[in-house]
Amino acid sequence: MFSSVWNFIKRHKRKFIFTGAVVGGVYFLGKYAQKKIRDIQEKEATEYIAQARRQFHFESNQRTCNMTVLSMLPPLKEAIISQLNSESLTALLKTKPANKLEIWEDLKIISFTRTIVGVYSTCMLVVLLRVQLNIIGGYLYLDNSVGKNTMTPLAPPDVQQQYLSSIQHLLGDGRMDTLTHKHTPMSLKQSLSLLEVEQQLSWIRAEVEAGSERPLSWYMLADDENALADQACGLTEQDTLTIRLLNETRDMLDSPDFTTVLNACLNRGFSRLLDNLAEFFRPPLGDASPSSAPDSLSAVSLPLAKIIPIVNGQINTICSETPSHFVQDLLMNDQVKEFAANVYETFSTPQELQK
Repeated sequence: MFSSVWNFIKRHKRKFIFTGAVVGGVYFLGKYAQKKIRDIQEKEATEYIAQARRQFHFESNQRTCNMTVLSMLPPLKEAIISQLNSESLTALLKTKPANKLEIWEDLKIISFTRTIVGVYSTCMLVVLLRVQLNIIGGYLYLDNSVGKNTMTPLAPPDVQQQYLSSIQHLLGDGRMDTLTHKHTPMSLKQSLSLLEVEQQLSWIRAEVEAGSERPLSWYMLADDENALADQACGLTEQDTLTIRLLNETRDMLDSPDFTTVLNACLNRGFSRLLDNLAEFFRPPLGDASPSSAPDSLSAVSLPLAKIIPIVNGQINTICSETPSHFVQDLLMNDQVKEFAANVYETFSTPQELQK
């Protein structure tokens, strides 16, 4: 029997060798395929974990942005009120001075100016901090990434502090009060409807935004080299990093996307201001005339002397440190969120992947 088997094997030796080679090849090919599948699965898992970590860091960074904006509103409000102090004029009027009309004229200018400046400054603060904190957030993500090629941090704490101190330009030299101060042409003898107030605000906006020699970005960040060097306090390595961050911020502020987002915030801000003012332009109870419908912007007219204190008090809502509807609308704006995500994406992507 054994000889028969042996003779059979000898007769079909080539077939056995070929079959063995095929089986062996299939076995090793299967092992190779399994290894490749494991490699792909491990790579996908690593990428998924990295993406999830990056998303978590981004969302955490946006919460930090929101809290930072709210913390900056009290000093912003204080800076505006300090430069545009209407309270002293109100106190003077109570003494019944001889130059009452002149004081009322000043009060009108200051009241409208500080409210308009409040809207501009708050919108600028929201968008500027979104840029700054997402640039820093992107660099911090890279600094803490596994496999980072260099040990030199892109945004060390001392650089972050110097860089974020540039926000003082918005509170100081970048104030818009002198620009807006020129554009309050309403007469004290006028009575205005809400529609006419809206038209006046639109006219002032057009004069401020189109009639100025400076772009709005000038009010947010100093743009000359000396000012940047002064903000960075010298020429050390730390200061060089700060200047780089400031220059990157300037590039973002000069981009068309930033202008679009800022305009969206300004439109929403002035719309919310009008919503707040509308509460004071309601028709008297029992007035059933067609023109006095609650949604009619021309239903009620008020003397300017009554409108001035209403406008004057809006700064407390605009720059409220508690989340008011005004601030909430800006922080939750979809265009602001999308822009923030694009900034973070740009600065959290390794440079070699951007090339």
